[in-house]
Amino acid sequence: MALSIQSLLILFTTLLLKGTLVVAETCSNCFTHSRAAYYLNSDEQGTDVGACGFGSFGATINGGDVSAVSDLYRNGVGCGACYQVRCTNSNYCSDKGVTVVITDQGSSHDTDFILSQRAFGRMAQTKDAAASLLALGVVDIEYRRYPNKNITIKIDENSNYPHYFAFVLWYQQGDKDITAVQLCETQNFVCKLLDRSHGAVWTTNSPPSGPLSLRMLLSGEDGDESWIIPVNNIPENWKGGETYDTGVQINV
Repeated sequence: MALSIQSLLILFTTLLLKGTLVVAETCSNCFTHSRAAYYLNSDEQGTDVGACGFGSFGATINGGDVSAVSDLYRNGVGCGACYQVRCTNSNYCSDKGVTVVITDQGSSHDTDFILSQRAFGRMAQTKDAAASLLALGVVDIEYRRYPNKNITIKIDENSNYPHYFAFVLWYQQGDKDITAVQLCETQNFVCKLLDRSHGAVWTTNSPPSGPLSLRMLLSGEDGDESWIIPVNNIPENWKGGETYDTGVQINV
């Protein structure tokens, strides 16, 4: 039996809505268009006084492929996030671009990103193309959150049991943000909610004893929240200045 015009319209609308839902579900992989500049320092890396609290590691983390951001900083929630950034000029730019870690806050010439010189040049196809990009100073880009490495804990050098414990989180991935962190004793499961000091720095004045487990609250723009527990614990004999691999990547 032949379909009526009304039935065909209903069928077409249904298929269109399904297609729209598929696009919405996969849009975590979508790129956002923006602009990027770079730090005008001489060592081609980031800054060691960034707003995220990474200290000197803010210049060298991820091999120096780092960036400051403006709106994406979001009062420090965006610190440690990983982004794939690629410029859009086909004469100079590669399809892969560069993966950067957010270590600072800043903006310039209506940009979302201020990359290290190293990262800015790595968006190019060749060394000559990198020189041309640097000469431009500001370029059109597209970016997206990007899985890169396991989330890593860097213990602050001033941490001293049982008086003070602080750390920063590196390599945050996925579309959700880490909005709360608990520190738990692994033997009796007593947990303590930590304070966000600034940027990506989490602190407590009375850390629990023994091997420690983290619980991180992931929050999305849609209001969805979930806790994640890393695979690896912080050892009982932790020391200030050391780094510990959590064993997890966040891909949601």
